[in-house]
Amino acid sequence: MSEFSFKEIHVCKQTGARVGEFTTPHGVIKTPVFMPVGTQATVKTLAPYELEELGAQIILSNTYHLYMRPGENTVWNAGGLHKFMNWNKPILTDSGGFQVFSLARLNKITDNGVEFNSHIDGSRHVFTPEKSIDIQNALGSDIIMAFDECSAAGCDKVYAERALERTTRWLERCYVHHKNEKQMLFPIIQGNMFEDLRLRSLREVKQFARCGIAVGGLSVGEPKSVMYRMLDALRPEFPQNMPRYLMGVGSPDCLAEGVLRGIDMFDCVLPTRTARNGLAFTHAGKITVRNAIYKEDTSPLDQECDCYTCRNFSRSYLRHLINAGEVLGARLLSYHNLYYLTRLMESIRDAILNDRFGDFMTEFRARKEYTDNVKPTDFADGI
Repeated sequence: MSEFSFKEIHVCKQTGARVGEFTTPHGVIKTPVFMPVGTQATVKTLAPYELEELGAQIILSNTYHLYMRPGENTVWNAGGLHKFMNWNKPILTDSGGFQVFSLARLNKITDNGVEFNSHIDGSRHVFTPEKSIDIQNALGSDIIMAFDECSAAGCDKVYAERALERTTRWLERCYVHHKNEKQMLFPIIQGNMFEDLRLRSLREVKQFARCGIAVGGLSVGEPKSVMYRMLDALRPEFPQNMPRYLMGVGSPDCLAEGVLRGIDMFDCVLPTRTARNGLAFTHAGKITVRNAIYKEDTSPLDQECDCYTCRNFSRSYLRHLINAGEVLGARLLSYHNLYYLTRLMESIRDAILNDRFGDFMTEFRARKEYTDNVKPTDFADGI
């Protein structure tokens, strides 16, 4: 896997958090990094040049949705995802497993795979570990995910252990079936909200990790304190020589707390979906611009932000666009939210490089922007 490597650039003397460089066939990613989600080969409302402009280094697309439409063969015939969507930087695809369990209807889970009905037209399909790998191979993403079973938050330990064991068996099949050296396969740690199961899963799957490992099944409705406790348990045994990816996490507080616990990569639909609903992340906390209080407010969305939206438009105008249902409103807020998170990750990397990430966290936790009360389950279907 010579086209992939991870280099630890600096470890913060205050906290042990790290900055790294993850090399892929489509470029080098500076970590820690937030990945915008382009579920259906597009980050909703934004063009690829805008993503480059705001500083996105890598995006995520979804195997389940692209299998459903337009189909992986269509993407293959177009030259792969990079050419299909005109994005020349790295792409990560998830396995489709989460959507098969959470979004598709009438699931039937066996040791072979999952049989399910399409959420679009009700047609019957089967995903196996081999099928997920085949689809991702056809899509041509740089990073692909193992097919896993994400047990629901609140399930009992017996079921969580059964899902963990199935995840490990499916990973073995993914590993054997995957042959494309231009794609890096990430194993996924499961175990629900049980520390001993999480550690067992990590120990079982990391033998298959070559240049990347993921933590799945968190941020699915559990309290954030529980998620942090799971990461605290895992951190001492994380592999050092590869990136660690926390799946489905994107609120400002969780990004910072995740980095503090050794995470290098994050993704979430949160910044773009909340934008379409009129909610913006700012240095003064969350702002719901559709609210009447902003009708006559001619100040920028965020006084401390220099993105295109904040330099050119007022809260009053953005409120008008959102309430009138104008697509431009969703575009401008999506641009801002992704810009905000990208700059946040830059600030985190800078603090680590200067050995002051502990000070950064003390200051950040005291700011209004740290608090976030959006429910993770509101954004769990990956759209």
